[in-house]
Formats: sequence, C-alpha cells, structure tokens
Amino acid sequence: MPGDRAESAGPAFQRLVWLMAVTAGLVVANNYYNQPLLAEIAEDFSTSERAAALIATLTQVGYAAGLLLLLPLGDMIERRRIISVLLVASSGMLVAFALMPALHPLMLVGFLVGFSSVVPQFLPPIASKLAPKGQAGRAVGLVMGGLLLGIILSRFVGGVVGGTIGWRTLYLVAAGLMLVLLVLLRRALPVMEPTFTGSYRGLLSSLGVLFLRHSRLRVLACVAALQFGAFSLFWTTIIFHVERSIEGEATVVVGLLALIGAVGVLAAPMAGRLSERLSSDTILAVSGALMVAAFVLMGLGGGPLYWVIPAVVLLDLGMQVSHVTSMSEVLQLEPQAGNRMNTIYMVIRFAGAAMGTFAGSQAWHFFGWTGVTLLGVGITAAALVVARSNRFALTAATPHDGGSSRET
Repeated sequence: MPGDRAESAGPAFQRLVWLMAVTAGLVVANNYYNQPLLAEIAEDFSTSERAAALIATLTQVGYAAGLLLLLPLGDMIERRRIISVLLVASSGMLVAFALMPALHPLMLVGFLVGFSSVVPQFLPPIASKLAPKGQAGRAVGLVMGGLLLGIILSRFVGGVVGGTIGWRTLYLVAAGLMLVLLVLLRRALPVMEPTFTGSYRGLLSSLGVLFLRHSRLRVLACVAALQFGAFSLFWTTIIFHVERSIEGEATVVVGLLALIGAVGVLAAPMAGRLSERLSSDTILAVSGALMVAAFVLMGLGGGPLYWVIPAVVLLDLGMQVSHVTSMSEVLQLEPQAGNRMNTIYMVIRFAGAAMGTFAGSQAWHFFGWTGVTLLGVGITAAALVVARSNRFALTAATPHDGGSSRET
C-alpha cells in the first residue's frame, strides 16, 4: 500500500517531507501577509488602525473555524482529495481579497482566506504516519519548520514585497502559488485510506470525546493558546509602534524584523529531535522562559528597535520550539485519530491567537506600547504556570467514541 511506512523510507520520503514543508509555509503565509500591511490597508480605505486590525483578527478566527470544521475530515475523507479542493478554494479567496473595493467586504473575505488556508495542518499527521520508525518527530519537526518559517517570512514578504508591489498584487501572486502547489502535491502524495467510518456529525462529536480522554492534550493546547496569543499580539501591534518612530518606512522595517525572527525557525527541526530525547516539560519550561524574557526586553526604555530586535529572536525561538514539541507529543497520543487530535490542539491554539490579536489591538489603543508589552509578559508567564501545573488537566472518564475506526 502506498501509505506504508516501509515504502516511505529513503530519498522519496525525504523529498515528500520537503515538499510538505514548503507547502505548509506557503499556504499558512496567506493568514499573515496582512499584518505588516495593516497601516497601508487602513490608508487605502481611509479607516483607523484599530478597524484595519480587525482584518487580521477575522483571518485568524476564520482559520480556527476551518480547523474545527474541515481538519477532522482528514480522518474521514481521502487526504489528497480534500487537500486539492482546499487549495483551489484558497486560491479563489486570495483573488477575491485582492479585488475587494471596500473595507467591510474585505473583512469577510479575510475570514474566508483563513477558513480555506488550513492545508498546512493536514500535513504533520501525514508526515508522522508515513515516517520510518523512530523518525516521526524529525519528520513532523521539518514540516512544522516550514510552516513556522512561512508564518514569519510572510511578514517579511508582506512588509517588504507587499510594500513594494502593493498588497493587492501580493495576494494575486499568492493565489497563483496555491495552484502550483496543487499540481505538485497531486503527483507526490500517496493515497491514504480514511480511518474514521462514521458520519460527519459523529466525527465532530468525537472531538469532545478525545478532548475529555486526554488530559495531556488539554494542558498542551492551553499552553499553546496562551503563547500564540502573546506572539500574535506582538506581530499585530509592532507595525503601529514602528510607524510612530519611522514614518513612511514602517512596513519595510517590520518585514526586516520578521526576517531576523526567522532565525528562531532553525530550531524547529532541532525541537523535533529533542522531543525524542528530552521530556516535553523541560523543553516547554525553557522555551516559555524565553518568551517571557522577550517581552521584558521589548518594554525596556519604551521599546527602541535595538531592544526589539533581540526580543524578536527570543520570542520566535521560544514559540517555535514549544509548538513543535507540543504537536509532536499530541500526534503520538492517539495516532489513529491524528487529524482530530491536531484539530483540537490547533483550534484552541488559534482561538488564543485571535484573542491575542484582539487584546493586543485594544492594549495598543488604550495604553500604547507599554500596555502591549505588559500584557505579553502576563500571558507568557501564565503559559509557564499552566505548563508546570496539572490544574488544567482534570481527570475525566473516557466515554465511548462515537464513530468506528479502521485502525482500532
């Protein structure tokens, strides 16, 4: 069978993992191009920075909704087929975003861009399933490295390239890339038989069953939500902070900051290997402490760039290592329900991102940069507390799964 681990070993598997890593990065970038362009979009539509920030918030809400409603289908429908459909839909939404003539329709399409851009989250379970024995963590780490690099470099591309060619042209180019990926993945991905045989309603109901069954999943998801919320509040507000210091060049500067932060992504494959050797609790403690230190640095002296630059490296490094470690563990908790386990983890994580984006815009509006950095310190410190505590991992009875599985 094409999906067997034995057949996945060797150069062919390595090429597939690299293709999945590139795909994850390019598709997830659709959700973040707008962040360094918010000031430019606000100017184009003659609206406030606070109103423009809602585009970023709604895009992340759309992504969370897509994770909840679409990602579980990877256990129920042949994965190559659903990935193909989503890439076509994503391309269409990106074209629509580029052509929107008014702000409110743009917000709605922003939601749909996020909703249709969930392909990257189908890929880590595929990498974990196809990897040779003992290499699942490395394969997931490489795919996640591509995804995380896409998140960070999307801000560089949005800031530098989008600031040069215009945000509308950037979105049209992104739409074309989705179709290129469609062709490549159709040729490279093996056919993978679904593992869930129940109804769609039963599929969604099983998410609650899995959430109650795995206390470790609840802890890891809560930590991820807090950390990604802090990460998102920073990247949503940094454009406004820089704009006040460097008028006219803020978009390019934020893009360059994102490029600097990409150094942290180099740790993603390493985190996949570390997850096979060290306890995840140890890794989460160290990476969480890096994120707290990052926000402390950002707040020093009112936030000059010479403090923000090293803080960005620490922030990205901490979040990437924590996320890759957590996801590797989540996917191993119940492999036959990999897409659904990933759904629960990622929906909670992106709900945290959406709340962080919204809270960051409010903190900026009312309290400026000091409010943003203090909020960041508080959220990342809370993530450390949750990671070291079992208060959020209450034991629960394990109810019967509402659907059958071909692997159990």
